[in-house]
Amino acid sequence: MFLYLNYPAWIHPEIFPGVPVLGLLRWYGLMYIFAFGTAYLVLKQTMKEGMLDSNGFKCTEDDLFSFISTGIIFLLIGARVFSTIVYDTSGIYRAKPWLVFWPFNARGQFTGLAGMSYHGGFIGGLLGMIFWCIWKKKRVFQWVDAMVCAIPLGYTFGRIGNFMNGELYGRITTAPWGMVFPGAERFSSRLEWVQNFAATIGMELTSPVANLPRHPSQLYEAFLEGIVLFAVIWLVHKHKKWDGMLGSIYMGGYGLVRFIIEYFREPDADIGYRLAKDASAPIYQNTSLLNFSTGQILCFLMIVGAVGLAIGTKIYYGRSGTAVASSTAR
Repeated sequence: MFLYLNYPAWIHPEIFPGVPVLGLLRWYGLMYIFAFGTAYLVLKQTMKEGMLDSNGFKCTEDDLFSFISTGIIFLLIGARVFSTIVYDTSGIYRAKPWLVFWPFNARGQFTGLAGMSYHGGFIGGLLGMIFWCIWKKKRVFQWVDAMVCAIPLGYTFGRIGNFMNGELYGRITTAPWGMVFPGAERFSSRLEWVQNFAATIGMELTSPVANLPRHPSQLYEAFLEGIVLFAVIWLVHKHKKWDGMLGSIYMGGYGLVRFIIEYFREPDADIGYRLAKDASAPIYQNTSLLNFSTGQILCFLMIVGAVGLAIGTKIYYGRSGTAVASSTAR
């Protein structure tokens, strides 16, 4: 009996593989469209509930579209720039910065902007929202709270896109839902630990190298950081006590859940662990809870930032009395 799953053979990064022109369409890009569309619909629902109305101002769809468009532009810029700065170790983007937004490879083939960072998108999107609120003279955290109601559900599609690309998979596992990803690192079938691992899951070693099952960590993230976090925020969004409360829940909730999931997700091979009890520990196995990836460090900073945001906004809006005004506007 096989105690693992094979990655579906029908899934390809391209929506129409091998078809001229249409072969340029990729699932990951389509997932971005679904993500932004879903976020807009959820944000529109918060508008209908009056969450964006205050001091006699009535939010319109034009305001909504302008707000989310600005956030998306800043998000994409932040996600791409942060990815090339933090996660690239080749130095090519520092030597040739125009390649950051160049969607073709050296052979002139369209590749899209492969490589986007969630944390960079978070920072960029936040700056975009702050910029828009200052420009339009709106209350920043009132609008941020509305936006974080929409982000998690849209984020779900991004991680599904990673799964469709067969990337950002997890560490090896004997769990029955472990999945063999085509692009994952292979190990010599002669190694004793590989033979024992394969025997545990009923895998026959018929070639010199073995592709072992991994945690489908993309789906863990899609469910927990997306659907579950959305459900939590949506359940409390009508009962928030001050502006900034929902933003704090999102930052802290995402940071905590992602921090935990990083123990199941394999770090980038060219970076490995940023902080580690054992720097020589393999990245395809979780050998210590004290080995921290780049994502975990950034998520820890998010958790700290969430605590600071919660305390700061509660004190500020509690003293000014605008928290009550925000609630009565709904």
